[in-house]
Amino acid sequence: MTGLGPVAWPAAPIRTERLVLRESEARDRAAFIELFASPEVRTYLGGPRPRDELERAVPEVPGRRPGLFVIDLDGAMIGTVMFERREAGRPGHIRPEGGEVEIGYLLLPEAWGRGYAAEACAAALAWLADTLPGRPVVLCTQTANSRSVRLAEKLGFTEVERFEEYGAEQWFGAWFGRVSCGRRQRLGR
Repeated sequence: MTGLGPVAWPAAPIRTERLVLRESEARDRAAFIELFASPEVRTYLGGPRPRDELERAVPEVPGRRPGLFVIDLDGAMIGTVMFERREAGRPGHIRPEGGEVEIGYLLLPEAWGRGYAAEACAAALAWLADTLPGRPVVLCTQTANSRSVRLAEKLGFTEVERFEEYGAEQWFGAWFGRVSCGRRQRLGR
């Protein structure tokens, strides 16, 4: 996996009780465009992008890159969960040299409030713990995005610091191998 170490990609699909985390396919293009054009999804991410611009720019098979999983519910994409390296020049690090693995996720508004983000992120974190044991993961979100902060805490992220970035206060947390989501569970079996 580019930037995350010696990980074979694409990863095998990850199945949870309700979801499948899988590699992107051409059939996901419309959902990718909707994610980036949605004012609700992009509220804390700099706002929506123009749909016509996205129609021209989004490739036939979008999001096909190491570290990005499509969140699939009953055969349809409802969002993404992704891992990448946190850029060393940005604020928020748990190692002096930076470059930590960072998790991010986006879900379509119709999928909100049903526990899908927690289920998908917990499965992705378990996969990462099995694939790259002992690697901490970081997560950054605006403090104003209280739903995202609550999800981070539910997943077992511990707040490390708050700082200003992109004109807003950011919540920065770290995960060291546990997912709570209603029960404490040791990962990396």
